[in-house]
Amino acid sequence: MKNKRSENKNMGGQAVIEGVMMRAPGKYAVAVRKPNGRIALRIRNISIDHNKWFKKPILRGIIMLYDAIVVGFNALNFSAEQSSGEELEPLGGIAKTLTIAAAIGISIGLFVFAPLAAAKGTFWLLSLDINSHYVLFNAMDGFVRILIFIGYIMAISMMKDIRELFRYHGAEHKAIFTYEMGKELTVENTRNNSRFHPRCGTSFLLIVLIISIIVFSFIPSNAHFIIHFLGRIILVPLIAGISFEALKLSGVYRNNILVQTIIAPGLWLQRLTTKEPNDDMIEVALIAARASLGEDMSTHPLVDMDGEENVNASTDVNVNADADASTDASTDVNVSTDAK
Repeated sequence: MKNKRSENKNMGGQAVIEGVMMRAPGKYAVAVRKPNGRIALRIRNISIDHNKWFKKPILRGIIMLYDAIVVGFNALNFSAEQSSGEELEPLGGIAKTLTIAAAIGISIGLFVFAPLAAAKGTFWLLSLDINSHYVLFNAMDGFVRILIFIGYIMAISMMKDIRELFRYHGAEHKAIFTYEMGKELTVENTRNNSRFHPRCGTSFLLIVLIISIIVFSFIPSNAHFIIHFLGRIILVPLIAGISFEALKLSGVYRNNILVQTIIAPGLWLQRLTTKEPNDDMIEVALIAARASLGEDMSTHPLVDMDGEENVNASTDVNVNADADASTDASTDVNVSTDAK
């Protein structure tokens, strides 16, 4: 039987440790392969989808970024516990806050401070005036940021556990393609699908990096270094909102030649962030997809249900993203971020 896809029911997700999180409107599900071969499944309802601001262009991208952080963090915590086969002590509120703050701090250091300092330093060494060459300055800042991003992905892709994560990332994309084609969510229908998806969180992050070059150019060229630095941090939500709309459009017009050209770099980058999954991984992704769409998985012979379904995600402090896990953009913030 074909899946009954609603015209407005988009699906997104992200890879987690030994599993996949899938996000559909109003609900997300995390499926994780346990050491004994069974599949742990957690389902949570999400109230944010009913917020009127989630329908507003640009603003919905900002909300999606927060949502991806919250949902993704919970999904990763759950997958870490289930994949280890041991009951881990849950992080308290302060520990969660410090973990998220540390991750944000490292990201700011790598992708904001380092590129800006490199551009400033290069201009100083070459005795170039920033005011006279501001376009070049912002282009250099953006180019360094992109290099750091690609270098980071290449570095972590050499780790065995990350390569396994990238295989689940590929399974997530394949499962979403099956759903989008309206086919029954089976391994047979999914196995030969592409592992490259135009609305992936990896593509979203690349779009963010490119759009940031344009947006940061509106910061006054003669501003102090600190203003340039803080301005880049403050403008991140706006950049995320614009990038979200661009990613959403790329999914709608994916067959357009111009759009295909624009999204090509993001698809190329997915050659690093996705790997071919096996059937067991695809099975996990499909179970997460079916559960997120509201299908009762409690009778599945391999599934172990976790907790109650009717828990609001906002009570489960989690961390797109992929950019992937909004209902509109399937951003997979895995490396990101996965979106689909």
